[in-house]
Amino acid sequence: MEEVILKCAVVDDSSLQRLSIVKLIKDHPNLKLVAEYNNAIETKNGLLDTEVDLIFLDIEMPILSGFDLLDDLPNKPQIIFVTGKTKYAFKAFDYDAVDYLHKPISKERFVNAVSKSINLYKLKHEGAPAEDDNYIFVKSNLKNRKVFLNKLKYIEALGDYVKFVTEKDNFVVLATMKSFENQLPSDKFLRIHKSYIVNLDKIERYNSRNIEIDKQQIPLSRHKKANLIEALAANQ
Repeated sequence: MEEVILKCAVVDDSSLQRLSIVKLIKDHPNLKLVAEYNNAIETKNGLLDTEVDLIFLDIEMPILSGFDLLDDLPNKPQIIFVTGKTKYAFKAFDYDAVDYLHKPISKERFVNAVSKSINLYKLKHEGAPAEDDNYIFVKSNLKNRKVFLNKLKYIEALGDYVKFVTEKDNFVVLATMKSFENQLPSDKFLRIHKSYIVNLDKIERYNSRNIEIDKQQIPLSRHKKANLIEALAANQ
């Protein structure tokens, strides 16, 4: 695939904040600035005639918020929220945000967020690998059992044993969580608690204490919340 160039728009009611983001965009080789807007209404009208791949979007703006804007857009590009408030982080990812940047933005965080966006763009345009090629072997009852990763919901620690919960069945093996944590692809699986590794694609709902997979409530460690948000954003 040729080098990816994402067409970007910046939406922020602060001219100084727009200027700082614009500079970061212009310094990035894979980004092209195509529009700047200072409010949601202007953005909504502007996007009727301007095609963008990625929007750097403020949340708190007069009249219409960033969330209101997204509710009104029929075709949503990728979104990286840029805001001075951390309280909107969980809500932001209900909107399938690529990332959530807190002002003032460091160049390192900006580059990291853009990398996620580029990877998502490539995935959508190149196509995902065949799911049947993604599996691990797990030793169960003296035999090696093939476990397809797209069918694996989560893994639970049970003392000296590990329980595999799949779409088809459940089974227990004598092993450590650490051994499987190292085997599983980090972009698809996350250890959200000392006793649980979950498939990010299977998460249906989450809050600050739990995640839900197929109506099963699984505890979320307090110090893993930020990792979960970042992983879900990268996995969009």
